[in-house]
Amino acid sequence: MQRKGITNLPLHSNHTPPWLWKRMVKLSGALTEVILEEYGQKEFLERISNPYWFQGFSCVIGFDWHSSGTTTTTCGALRASLNPEEHGIAVLGGKGKNSRKTPRQLEDISSTFNISTKATNTLIESSKLSAKIDNSCIQDTYTLYQHNFFLTESGDWAVVQQGMNTGSGYARRYHWMNTDMDNFLNDPHTGIECDKKQEETLNMSAKDSSEVQKISVDLINDNPEHLRTYFRRKDSKQTLLTDFFDFKQETHDVTGFNNQESFTMPAHHEVLDMDLSDNEFKVLKNAYEIQPENYKELISLKGIGPKKIRALALISDLIYGEKASWEDPVKYSFAHGGKDGFPYPVDREVYDHSINTIKDAINEAKIDKKDKLDAIKRLNKFL
Repeated sequence: MQRKGITNLPLHSNHTPPWLWKRMVKLSGALTEVILEEYGQKEFLERISNPYWFQGFSCVIGFDWHSSGTTTTTCGALRASLNPEEHGIAVLGGKGKNSRKTPRQLEDISSTFNISTKATNTLIESSKLSAKIDNSCIQDTYTLYQHNFFLTESGDWAVVQQGMNTGSGYARRYHWMNTDMDNFLNDPHTGIECDKKQEETLNMSAKDSSEVQKISVDLINDNPEHLRTYFRRKDSKQTLLTDFFDFKQETHDVTGFNNQESFTMPAHHEVLDMDLSDNEFKVLKNAYEIQPENYKELISLKGIGPKKIRALALISDLIYGEKASWEDPVKYSFAHGGKDGFPYPVDREVYDHSINTIKDAINEAKIDKKDKLDAIKRLNKFL
């Protein structure tokens, strides 16, 4: 089963106190060891890739339930407590510049796990694509600043990454699990949690955007130079009707009198209220020279970011009448459904399984009695 999702969280800037951090590392490691022993590595990834279980796990190990720091601290605690050679799981990447180390870390750990070069290259591509999609193809006002890649010795993977909306001060967390290359641009998010839905979000990873994906590639491969005419330049002013008067051409009105004013309308005019600079058009020209075979290859090219992806989507609508998806990919507001059946009835089996997985791990964890009781209290409070 593949689980991915989104969680909205407010920004808390304070650091975790050392005394709490030590206990979080110890408890997260103890709980994970039990889960690995009882359920296996893949089940652990399934849980980590579920945004609701991840949130519950963060609460149990001692973090405030609604803070954006749950992502940083929980992933950091797991990274500190898990030994790849002992547990068969590696936590790579991280926050800021550490997130950009993921490809190199994947090469290193693949040697430890004896993963083939071909499979390693696929893992690196998966890491880069998951980040590009959530940061550029899904334009929900959140900019990624954190990328955590979980990898097992058998090659299974999960991604937990987070973006920040600097205006609202909220973070949004994205979860991925073992997505096939063919499904990265076909509604990859299936377990999305978010209380606030954006009114208008360009989602070029949606199934409904598949035709626009193809048109975007065609627009690039047909030479993007002609696309300049569709954009409003930075120095553009409001266009007036008198701007199109032609005083040189002599015409006659219906009365037969000379009329020295005629209209000469341009063959093209700027219609999109956005601008692409000369340097940005250079990126499109470079893409044209490469001739990408598909949309996945196009968005993977250097320099193809949110602005260019949006521009191609808008031109696709303008020229061909093909609209991309503008629906925020948020589907659920609750972890297990609501008591009134909205947005869907409570699935008791899934609900109980979520509880029991954590509770069993706590009971079996090799930690002292006080830490165990405190963890159970936090779990009961969360539930």
